[in-house]
Amino acid sequence: MVKLNGTKDRLDCFASGRSRKSSKTKHVESVLVPCLDAGSTPASSTCFLTLIKKRFSIFEFLKYLKLMKRRTAIKNLSALPVAGIIGGASAIQLIGCTNQKTAKQPKKSIYESIGVRPLINARGTVTVVGASRVLPEVQQAMDEAVLDYVQIDELMDCVGIRLAELTGAESGCITAGASAAITAATAGCVTGGDPDKIWMIPDNIAGMKNEVIIPRYSRSAYDAGARAAGVKMIEVETIEDLKAAIRPSTAMIMVLTGSRSENGPLSLREIAAVAKPAGIPILADAAAEGLEVPNPHLSQGADLVAYSGGKYLNGPQCAGLLLGRKDLVYAARMNTGPHHGFGRGFKVGREEIMGMLAAVEMWFKRDHEAERKLWTSRLEYIYDKLKDIQGVTVDIRQSVGRSNPSPNLRVAWDLEKIPLRGVDVEDLLWDGNPCIAVGGAGSFLPFPPNFSPNITINSSQLTDGDEIIIADCVHKILSNPPTIKTPTGTPAQNLTGSWELEMKFYASTVKQSLKIEQKDNALTGVHTGAIGARNLAGEIYGDEVLIRSAYGREGARINITLTGTVTGNTMQGHAHLGEYGEATWSAKKV
Repeated sequence: MVKLNGTKDRLDCFASGRSRKSSKTKHVESVLVPCLDAGSTPASSTCFLTLIKKRFSIFEFLKYLKLMKRRTAIKNLSALPVAGIIGGASAIQLIGCTNQKTAKQPKKSIYESIGVRPLINARGTVTVVGASRVLPEVQQAMDEAVLDYVQIDELMDCVGIRLAELTGAESGCITAGASAAITAATAGCVTGGDPDKIWMIPDNIAGMKNEVIIPRYSRSAYDAGARAAGVKMIEVETIEDLKAAIRPSTAMIMVLTGSRSENGPLSLREIAAVAKPAGIPILADAAAEGLEVPNPHLSQGADLVAYSGGKYLNGPQCAGLLLGRKDLVYAARMNTGPHHGFGRGFKVGREEIMGMLAAVEMWFKRDHEAERKLWTSRLEYIYDKLKDIQGVTVDIRQSVGRSNPSPNLRVAWDLEKIPLRGVDVEDLLWDGNPCIAVGGAGSFLPFPPNFSPNITINSSQLTDGDEIIIADCVHKILSNPPTIKTPTGTPAQNLTGSWELEMKFYASTVKQSLKIEQKDNALTGVHTGAIGARNLAGEIYGDEVLIRSAYGREGARINITLTGTVTGNTMQGHAHLGEYGEATWSAKKV
């Protein structure tokens, strides 16, 4: 690993790069020059076919075209006869410079070729529907990064210096997402970069720093990123709890950023006042935020901050950032790929590293005010389309705080005039053509589903024209609402009592239990599984049964919906496991 300190090392990083033309570029030029002398343009059919005959790849040709002005290159490429040469794909598709809504001859999405529907993302930077769009500069950096090989540690060293220059932090590194940054940071604080300890985590850490303190308000599903390193999470609610929890086995303190980390009891400042004298590092999870200089969380006392690359930074989906103290950043890096041991699976490729660095570079060049105005203008179009529908109210809501900084449009309606629940409209838009994701559509949240008469539309990931499609589709549904069939009927059975539940998952069959109380059509009770008991609620109409349960303790997020039929003392049917797929189930009354 190269040790890097100050300007000299910064210059050494640049000096190690290539400033001369590669032999491939020279070879391309040797073929193109005679063609150009004959009067053709670099992107003409004549020159292109000449390159093909000489067995040059499209990527070598595109690399040469970077010497031309980008817009000229794109314009000329649209006339190339590539389709008959490269498996039916056009050059425009290869370099990603067209919008399918405005193209003269729209091409099918690559996803459609394998039977997957592309969707319009009106949910925002949500991972399950693809999160954010990478910036053109990010895509360009990734495309260029794959053309050459580098030593990954040397690359990370130089990127860390550049991240420090851009963000004002001591150092930084690229990770495989925000959750991976949490895992790497935790492992770094546990091991300190000691190779012996790196090979001992996650299952042999007795006697090591193996506890992570977390305020109760910071508990979330992302705790799993820290727990992956084998640590025990110690939950605290007060400063007194915090002081009592700190001991030699404390590896770090983890805080979810937001209003409570900035103000009030157990804010970062209050935590730092206790942790700093004890030498306990603090990690701030700021996944959905943008970057600020100086970094607010480091200024408030955090030692490390984790960010997602695939949210408002518009970087690669599978990349993230870890910024902060140089010693801790390096210790965290040793617990990720390419290094063997526990963190090998958290590696990032050279193209993701350079793409994420490009996203950070661009963050400080982007006109964020203009972006917000654009997002708002798209919501204003939808607002104007829907505002006159009888019974409908619309409201544009600007974001407050640093996390998820984009506006939303809330569309609400009078159930007497429009007898649809929010989940009904979400499903209708999701099942429509085109598929539109709003609210919780396409995922496992919220749970239970949105039964209120409203939906939320986020515009941050829309492209030009998406707002027109969304406005038309929502207007059609709300101005002429379809009839949604709802279950009716007297219960065929009384389900009150205890039930042995058998769940058949993808590769296992497990025994669980249900304890049900029934009143008319409504069901309540307790569902118990391996992790513990959780409340259930549901309904029975005729012989059709629906039961929902949710387990949410200590950051866990397990949501299960059982649907099926009852016959005598037995039930069976289908289980939807939220983000964890599908299962079948059966139950017997005991």
